[in-house]
Amino acid sequence: MTTPRDLLIVAMDVAGSRPVGPGDLSLALAGAELIDLLKTPTIRLDGGRIVPGHLPLPADRLLVEAAASLMMEEPYELVSDWLWRRGDSLAGTYMAALEAEGLVVRQGGRPFRDGQRVLVVSPSRHQAVERWESAEPVLVSLAEGLGIRGETGDPEVVDYAVATVLAAVNDALLELEAERQRRGIEQAAFDNVWRGL
Repeated sequence: MTTPRDLLIVAMDVAGSRPVGPGDLSLALAGAELIDLLKTPTIRLDGGRIVPGHLPLPADRLLVEAAASLMMEEPYELVSDWLWRRGDSLAGTYMAALEAEGLVVRQGGRPFRDGQRVLVVSPSRHQAVERWESAEPVLVSLAEGLGIRGETGDPEVVDYAVATVLAAVNDALLELEAERQRRGIEQAAFDNVWRGL
């Protein structure tokens, strides 16, 4: 399993302080992909930019797709830009992959409607839970950005490149939330105009 897959399983399995939206989850999954690509090392970071690293490519199909979507020429892409580009609807892509592998099933659906997706008991789920319960710093940091709190204190990430990606994910999540709040205020003002308030 990979960090993005483990993160999705944790997001489905562990109650958070708020529901995790697909936009937030997609950004965090894109960050998790970058972290796994750094470990391969398919990529490296140079001044906040993603620079192609060394082969071999990762074994996971979705990580190979992520690596294939990297900008391979200078000026290389900023981490923050890649998160937004790669993170577009990424949660749905990972959910479909888990469903195709039989790790997620639909439950309680009516004809012509999707049921709720639930995790099945599997070695992959057990591994993700084990990683979560052992307070693996990268997984815990990504999950906490989504409002899912672990039982340990603040995880310590010592790798500079990984910490850079985690900081970029947190910034992107804050930016997404600020945009949601701005749109909410605009919609409330529009509604008030129509109601004559």
